[in-house]
Amino acid sequence: MTRLVLWLFAVSLLSAPLQAEELVFAPPETSTQDLVIYSTLDARLAEPLVTTFQQSHPTTKVIYHDLLSGEITARVVEETDKANATADFVFSSAMDSQVKLANDGYARPISIPESANWPRWANWRDMAFAITFEPGVLVYHKPDFPNGPPTSRQDLMRWLQTEGLRAPGRVGTYDIARSAVGYLFLARDAEHFADIWTLIHAMGKAGLQTFPTSQDIIDRVADGRLALGYNILGSYAADQVRQHPTLGMELLRDYTVVVSRVALVPKAARNPDLGAAFLAFMMSREGQVILSEKLRLPAISLEVSGENSARAMQDALGDLLRPVPVNPGLLVYLDQATREHLIHRWQAALAPD
Repeated sequence: MTRLVLWLFAVSLLSAPLQAEELVFAPPETSTQDLVIYSTLDARLAEPLVTTFQQSHPTTKVIYHDLLSGEITARVVEETDKANATADFVFSSAMDSQVKLANDGYARPISIPESANWPRWANWRDMAFAITFEPGVLVYHKPDFPNGPPTSRQDLMRWLQTEGLRAPGRVGTYDIARSAVGYLFLARDAEHFADIWTLIHAMGKAGLQTFPTSQDIIDRVADGRLALGYNILGSYAADQVRQHPTLGMELLRDYTVVVSRVALVPKAARNPDLGAAFLAFMMSREGQVILSEKLRLPAISLEVSGENSARAMQDALGDLLRPVPVNPGLLVYLDQATREHLIHRWQAALAPD
């Protein structure tokens, strides 16, 4: 029988009703302390991490709040500004929002041995740490590519200008106005690929379809409604490839953008030492192996060498990997004028001639 106790509750932040899920992981022994976590990672997926951590902290009860990234930011800011305690550990897929929290004084520097071996780009001032290594990939319907899929953006452009025009409407990607990760991938494309708008225009001429989530695209590629999906989060795609024999995945060989989930310990944490201990666990070899093997989230630590790891991707692609650095440069993507400009340019590139 699981030690997981589950209930649902509603919370209200910023004058709007928001739905959140709270799960309590009871400790193996009598509880003497609480660890509060705010996270975008599905609580049920997080169970192997939490229960393994509790083996070395047997009196710690973990109160896990499964939230959207915007809810996390709003809670940490509101609770801190009201001089209340907030979460002890925050883990979010919104890289830019996490860095903004740290940059604006809502995170505390953490000194742990694991940080000495962490990639420099993945640690900002010992306050915000990249924990995963998740590439943007091409997913494709294998029966449509008997000789293999495009392996670069130039190859993709040629496919769009030939096969894509003969059977329009069979390429998909994120709706960047609705998907934060889709927006970030496109923004990085605009920095790394001089012909990105030519590529987007070719997608538009081939009848590009846009969707808010990875799963929307992957499902349609797996059953053949789409021939391929561009810039799909690899952590989702890799798991689905194992389940669907018709689904393939390719890391493009001109370059591959990599995003990360970012962790921090809030300045207003009630139990910051526990938050730091959980951070150290997630950065340890044991925590990284659990992320990689059980949660199927690629490990960033070079101590992990399985196929679902940064080391394996670096062995295959080397300098062609372009990880998004954890630093205040991410804050430009939160600027409303910058966002509106990129979305307008996207829409213009997709417009018919």
